[in-house]
Amino acid sequence: MEAYPVSDETRPSDRPATFREVFGQREYRAVYAASALSWLGDYISKAAVTVIVYQESESVALSAAAFAISYLPWLVGGPLLATLAERHPYRSVMVFCDLARMVLIALIVIPGLPVPVMLVILFVATLANPPSQAARSALMPLILPGDKLVVGLSLNNSTGQAAQVVGYAVGAGIAAFNPRAAIVLDVCTFLASALLIWFGTRHRPPAMTEDHRSNLLRETAEGFRLVFGQRVLRGIALLVFSAMLFSIVPEGLAAAWAQEKADGTAAGGYQALIMAANPVGFIIGGLAMARLVPPEARRILVRPFAVISPLVLVPALFNPSPVVVALLAAVSGFAVAGLMPVANGLFVQALPHGYRARAFGVMATGVQIMQGGAVLVTGVLAEHFEIPLVVGVWSIGGVLLMLVMASSWPTTHQFDVAIAEAAKSRPDAEGRPPAPRGPAHRPAHAQP
Repeated sequence: MEAYPVSDETRPSDRPATFREVFGQREYRAVYAASALSWLGDYISKAAVTVIVYQESESVALSAAAFAISYLPWLVGGPLLATLAERHPYRSVMVFCDLARMVLIALIVIPGLPVPVMLVILFVATLANPPSQAARSALMPLILPGDKLVVGLSLNNSTGQAAQVVGYAVGAGIAAFNPRAAIVLDVCTFLASALLIWFGTRHRPPAMTEDHRSNLLRETAEGFRLVFGQRVLRGIALLVFSAMLFSIVPEGLAAAWAQEKADGTAAGGYQALIMAANPVGFIIGGLAMARLVPPEARRILVRPFAVISPLVLVPALFNPSPVVVALLAAVSGFAVAGLMPVANGLFVQALPHGYRARAFGVMATGVQIMQGGAVLVTGVLAEHFEIPLVVGVWSIGGVLLMLVMASSWPTTHQFDVAIAEAAKSRPDAEGRPPAPRGPAHRPAHAQP
């Protein structure tokens, strides 16, 4: 009989879970390896596809569209697509999405494929991202108990950032010689991921039974009402969304910032340095916090890290050198990594079974909108004002916002009550989920 997770995030502990303990879970090893392969393949493919599109069209705009199209499904229907993961076994959802993307991405290898057709294929392939990622997120708390969940999320986040850095470098390197070879490599990673998930995780019934389905729109709306109607979940969501508005800005403005400081090769080097700084800081922060800081201390550090993430960027006002900008961006990334796994871990533990995939869709879409909006707004402002001034003033506003968010962060008691209530909805020993409760049947403490 498999034991389902019991939260130890709410209990004092002098020792955080170790990486060895997390990787000791067979199912986690499979999910982690599959995710790492998919992420690496995605970034390799993204770098290569932009080259293919540019070579075929000689259009910078179309090349940029090929790069940005992966974000579109989250913006046009992320929560709706994520809701599909609640209706089917998580393992089946992830395997189906991997195989579908494998087949679709393989079509791009065909020589002479028109660019508009290529972009349509990319868009259809990326429609599988929201349900796949939602299923993985919902499966994690069923695999990892307590503090292992937070450490596992830290490992996933850090690995995703590392895959971005390595994938772009490898993809660009391969694309310089044969961009279609990079696409073939991506296809292979999807196949490997599907095999790892199918043979490495066990079957579980759908979180939402047929008796409790209504329609996708209503089920998706229930996810929104739960996230923003339950005080603890709302507090986490607002803090996470707010944190996304600031650390991404140096990365988003790196190209223009570097051009103002230097020309030619030097500018390219500065751009790469600034763009890589935030992911590197995130990797170091995520791994350090997960392994070296006890669970209770992590929760205490959420508030200060929330304020530090924009505060450390305020010195941009003084127009520092690109090296200093990169250092500030790295520290900001470290701070975000310090709060995100804790917030994510508490969030999934406070979610009743049957809502995790839908809630993930809400959160992932919000994160995408916040990051994209922050870069867009600061980019527009930078057309009229100097970049250091824009980043510095934007970050000052961030400090004020994060002070408000930190002051409204739920108390330990509120977290304990929410997690205990959510635990009542876990599947029974045979994997049968209880009937998901609609918004009208939320417990008393979940009311706005």
